[in-house]
Amino acid sequence: MQTNPVLHSRIRATFTAIVLLGTAALHAENWPQWRGPAFNGSTTETSLPVNWSSTENIAWTTPLPGWSGATPAVWGDSVFVSSPDEQHGLNLICIDRKNGKVRWQKKLADGDIENGRTNMTSPSPVTDGKAVYQLYGTGPLTALDFDGKILWQRDLAKEFGKFSIMWFYGSSPLLYKDRLYVQVLQRNPSSYPHSADDKGPNRESFLLCIDPKTGKDIWRHIRPTDARDESQESFATPVPFEGKNGPQLIVVGGDCVSGHDFSDGHELWRCGGLNPKRLGDRRVVPSPLTSENLVFVCGPKHEPLIAVRPDGKGDVTATHTAWTNTEATPDCATPLLYQGKLFVLDGDRKTLTCFKPDTGEKIWTGSLGVGEIFRASPTGADGKIYMIGENGTCVIAGAGDEFKILATIPMDDKPVRASIVASQGQLFIRGAKNLYCIGKK
Repeated sequence: MQTNPVLHSRIRATFTAIVLLGTAALHAENWPQWRGPAFNGSTTETSLPVNWSSTENIAWTTPLPGWSGATPAVWGDSVFVSSPDEQHGLNLICIDRKNGKVRWQKKLADGDIENGRTNMTSPSPVTDGKAVYQLYGTGPLTALDFDGKILWQRDLAKEFGKFSIMWFYGSSPLLYKDRLYVQVLQRNPSSYPHSADDKGPNRESFLLCIDPKTGKDIWRHIRPTDARDESQESFATPVPFEGKNGPQLIVVGGDCVSGHDFSDGHELWRCGGLNPKRLGDRRVVPSPLTSENLVFVCGPKHEPLIAVRPDGKGDVTATHTAWTNTEATPDCATPLLYQGKLFVLDGDRKTLTCFKPDTGEKIWTGSLGVGEIFRASPTGADGKIYMIGENGTCVIAGAGDEFKILATIPMDDKPVRASIVASQGQLFIRGAKNLYCIGKK
């Protein structure tokens, strides 16, 4: 029996194309929420760019109506961005990942104001591929489908009082196993003009578990603290710890880190030591992150970096601290856990330090070689660490056993406070005026 060489060649080419598409799909990963698919700033994405300019390796650039520290969320061909507008509206924007065109823009609330380096759009959107959820610093929490239709909306400020946080509310929601979690760790009593309302000055700090399908509460847990003044406040986002004894919700703020039961929010343990001098102006910005056995938390304003064993009960400050480091600690940037290493970006000193997560042993530290402050958190992907400064300078370092700067790329679109997102074979960088998609179209 004779074979047709042309047909055989076409079949082989088709098969090869299918294999290549399947291989690419294996490496394409969504970025569904603030710290990515693994809740630690890392992704399995590969073949990402290490060099680009205003004309090279830019797939598209999309203008945005205002600046924000909110990190984009990416699911498939949909990119979600939170943004204020010139009329002080609070907007959620859906952008087509393939071409950068705006599919829809929804104003979900009014009342944006600025204070220092923040505004009311700091919380990042989160998505499960079916709906997208957006919380604002003024209190509105909204669920929308991918066509921009509002599924439900509620106002947490009207329900529980305006958020009492000096530099405005900035925690992002957590979406985990079909539940939506919101933390509000705030000053009590409230003393800020932007938090004054008819509910009076008293403000509880709490965790809220919500059914993402209906927007209704499943439980609400009050989280007490003996911290004082601004130190009661937190800009961090809770993360899950998936240990051998079951999952826990990890929360940091109010001078401590605590583990909570997912079923009803009750506290399992807490560890102090984040604010050793017990000062009243020590708000927490970095979110916690977890490894297989440990929880890592950063004290406020360069206070200690602490690794905690999350298997205790009650106050575990004296018994479950695995290691502490006071040399390399951030103020704002959440650390990165990537390829078995813990990377800590000190944005004020412009240094990156690599640790062994289990022991706290320092592997290396190095200067980023730029003059601007870094507020955004580092992203780990494709064997690289992507960082961006407030003036828009991208610094890319290697994630290996030696410190190495791979590239330094200026992007003239400041201020920049949103972290770089790696998803679907591309990088997404949010400047003050534009969203940039870096990589091949």
